Amino acid sequence: MPSSVDVLIETGSKRTFASAAAWPGWARGARDEEEALDALFVYGSRFASAIEGTGVRFPAPQRPGSLDVVERVPGNATTDFGAPDAAFETDAAAIPASSWHRQRKVLEACWAAFDRAVIAGEGVELRKGPRGGGRELDAIVAHVVDAEVSYMRTLTGSGVRLDDDRWTSRGRERDAVLEGLDRARAGDLPSRGPRGGERWAPRRFLRRAAWHVLDHAWEIEDRAGG
Repeated sequence: MPSSVDVLIETGSKRTFASAAAWPGWARGARDEEEALDALFVYGSRFASAIEGTGVRFPAPQRPGSLDVVERVPGNATTDFGAPDAAFETDAAAIPASSWHRQRKVLEACWAAFDRAVIAGEGVELRKGPRGGGRELDAIVAHVVDAEVSYMRTLTGSGVRLDDDRWTSRGRERDAVLEGLDRARAGDLPSRGPRGGERWAPRRFLRRAAWHVLDHAWEIEDRAGG
């Protein structure tokens, strides 16, 4: 693990996200950059637990000063809504084979963390938010799987057929994601969509998809904890 961690910052009018450039899933949002970096640091140990057992070495940073902001961009409406969404110049860089192997393992670890949270949350009443908000467990599963299919369309231009039971569809959906990432990384896809729409670079896809699934895994864990 290097002595510093490269961090990407996107700042909207209401919310800022800090994302570790080389570690998909390790991203946190807050009201401003300082708070987002603090949250990213605090969640380092939780992220380390999520990817434990993958063989990927990730010692959680021991001090906030080890987070090094390497790029800042304006956020957008999605940033303010509560999700990292911006594109960075560094997204255009190719992912070397060794780095792709690690990042693929991290994405799979985020999926596994989500599965563990769902299984542990079965039969448990999830605590509601202060205004009674919060999806039920089945709805969270459907939301996560459907969102990844939506993200995949921005990567490859195509989706995948799902069963009504999204839990049973997740393996097929995840296989399609990995195949799409392999193709995108190899340059085996057009640079634009069929109608000239934007394509997400693999790095951007990984950052958003891994954050989303892990954020909901932690949501289930926190709401099931009473």
